[in-house]
Amino acid sequence: MFDRRLAENFDWGLMGITLLLGSIGLIILYSAVTAGGVSAQQSLYYRQMVWFGAGFFLMTVIFMINYKDLERWAPGIFICCIALLVCVLVFGKVVGGSRRWLVLGPVTIQPSELVKIGTIIMMARFFSRNASRRGFTIRDLIRPAALVLVPFVLIVKQPDLGTALLVVLIAASMTLFVGIERKSLVYIVFAGMGTGLVGWFFLKGYQKQRILTFLNPDRDPLGAGYHIIQSKIAIGSGMLVGKGYLKGTQNTLSFLPEQHTDFILSVLSEEWGFLGSIVVLLLYMFLFIWGLNIAHKSRDSFGTILSVGITAMIFWEAFINIGMVMGLMPVVGVPLPLISYGGSSVVTTLIGIGLLMGVSMRRYIKE
Repeated sequence: MFDRRLAENFDWGLMGITLLLGSIGLIILYSAVTAGGVSAQQSLYYRQMVWFGAGFFLMTVIFMINYKDLERWAPGIFICCIALLVCVLVFGKVVGGSRRWLVLGPVTIQPSELVKIGTIIMMARFFSRNASRRGFTIRDLIRPAALVLVPFVLIVKQPDLGTALLVVLIAASMTLFVGIERKSLVYIVFAGMGTGLVGWFFLKGYQKQRILTFLNPDRDPLGAGYHIIQSKIAIGSGMLVGKGYLKGTQNTLSFLPEQHTDFILSVLSEEWGFLGSIVVLLLYMFLFIWGLNIAHKSRDSFGTILSVGITAMIFWEAFINIGMVMGLMPVVGVPLPLISYGGSSVVTTLIGIGLLMGVSMRRYIKE
């Protein structure tokens, strides 16, 4: 039964920011998929609207559920997410050399997106039940590290290094928030640096190429460096106020690769300019601050850590995508939350926001 107190404490601020970002995403996506008057990709726009509808429905269901129940359900949720990743490796659809998608009748989903939510819930459960004032030691972190390692390995095998690293960044953010013993933190940092150096030799050829291209895009301007160079041209050509909606030349002439997914911010920057880009960045900043404020005001440690994890997920996705299109980070295929095309990404983000709303709406309710 619906609790009237939830309606009285509805988080209109968080909903407003979400609606603004989602609306901007649909407006820019329409421009990206109708570039040059070509209508072949216009169906993507209508699919995205359907995904937003599904996402908002699930968001509503999520914040209606008491988030504290998720602590009890966490193992089951996590196991289901891992099972989906295993199914992808066995039955998944191959696109562009990667096996990342699972076809379920008329719907195609990307389980690596959903597993981020499962990992966050599971990590929040562990840290809330094993809090330590002195900070977690390396021995204490063996169990959560093993939890993260399972989805990391399964996602890397797809291969999808960008999403796999996102899972690690989210888990690392949550771990730093709950606290690590200083000596253990030093050991972990050096171990991470060493792992990164050794990991270079295990990267696939195209992954090494992306990193080398990031360091010097001009080394292959018509190949691996093409994305970054064209993205920078689009961003720079927008100048202060942009060329106008549907009037971006890099977009309409199809110079921008993946303009509706990974590089949609370049379309926005070219058409809306520096001022339009700043508006979007400010909306993300408000979203991050709002999420951290929810974590700060939560009535229990599980809600606090859960909110930090969801906020970290959205932050790192936005941070990496923005750095990627500006040439400040390697191209790793991370979408811009609520703006890039992608059903699984939109639904996952809205489920995360539903969890934030659930924590926010119940902080005034004594149970």
